Amino acid sequence: MLKAVLFDMDGVIVDTEPLHHKAYFGMFDNYKIDVTEAHYQTFTGQSTINVCRSLCNHFKLSNNPEDLVQVKRNIFKDLFVKDPDLQLIDGVLDLIKEYHNNGLTLVLASSASMGTIESVFNRFQLDQYFINKLSGADLKASKPHPEIFLNAATASGHHKKHCMVIEDSTSGIKAAHAADIFCVGYKSIHSKNQDYSKANVVINNFEEIQYERVKLLF
Repeated sequence: MLKAVLFDMDGVIVDTEPLHHKAYFGMFDNYKIDVTEAHYQTFTGQSTINVCRSLCNHFKLSNNPEDLVQVKRNIFKDLFVKDPDLQLIDGVLDLIKEYHNNGLTLVLASSASMGTIESVFNRFQLDQYFINKLSGADLKASKPHPEIFLNAATASGHHKKHCMVIEDSTSGIKAAHAADIFCVGYKSIHSKNQDYSKANVVINNFEEIQYERVKLLF
């Protein structure tokens, strides 16, 4: 029986990707590093600190990864306040409300920093639906490591066999698979060049996992 849903945030609840894209490339310009679009797409689902560690190694930068993180976050923070591109993903609010109204326990499990998570939840008033929010930035290992989803299942108060993950990235889907938790791969227009092969179910819109449909999978 399905009892809890573990949501990713970026690309599933809110499309922060346009803002992250602008912030990352602003940071790249700041450090004068030439990151291709293809290289950038490999970052999907990873925490900012791990991305910046990778960049420092790849480009042999003398800067600390934490310095890159701070520059990127400062740019992102300014964009978050001013940029009109930040919107909820189509249909996700209705899905969240439907799950909540049917008694499912909702937990957020995102690679985003807790500051970004709080900003999104405050802006769109989502705290009323979720019992907990977990940030991969607070963990030792980020997706595709399963730690965040194992912790999220524990936070839900339900056994992982009664949990479902909704993810849009290769790293997130691999993390759910490694945690042995049923995973819905959300293949949206915002998710490019991602591998959905390890997802239990792949969808293109949230109507496909409305409560009455998804409960039949458990």
